Amino acid sequence: MTIVLGIDPGASTGFALYVDGALQSLSTGAPSDVHSVIALHAPTLVVFEDSRLTSPTWSRGVSRQAMLKIARNVGMVDGCCAMVTQACDALQVPCRGISPKHKGRKLDATSFAAITGWSKRCNQHERDAAMVAYPFRYTRIMETV
Repeated sequence: MTIVLGIDPGASTGFALYVDGALQSLSTGAPSDVHSVIALHAPTLVVFEDSRLTSPTWSRGVSRQAMLKIARNVGMVDGCCAMVTQACDALQVPCRGISPKHKGRKLDATSFAAITGWSKRCNQHERDAAMVAYPFRYTRIMETV
């Protein structure tokens, strides 16, 4: 059985669970939930949107105050990404960070349903978690090494 857990780290952390390629569940939690969610599902792979892989530009037409707020938010998300890798290391679960640029664009619920077949309610964090893991939903451990 292949279990792939997608994570969209942030203040509202999105989780998406694929079992043998099929999207089984979506949920949202706090960054502090990362370790327990990984432990609960015992995935064969964790795939997460890793903000540390993108070098953001903060100076495009915004005030200094806005730049500082963006920097704080990016720093918080970077910390959440570190929590994901630390939890995976502690639980000995392989993980792979994907740049936000390579994850693809944000999807509305209709587009998301067309791609994944998911017809239940979901939020943007859950959709992002599902889409970051989508290309890896059939991946087994040996294929990620």
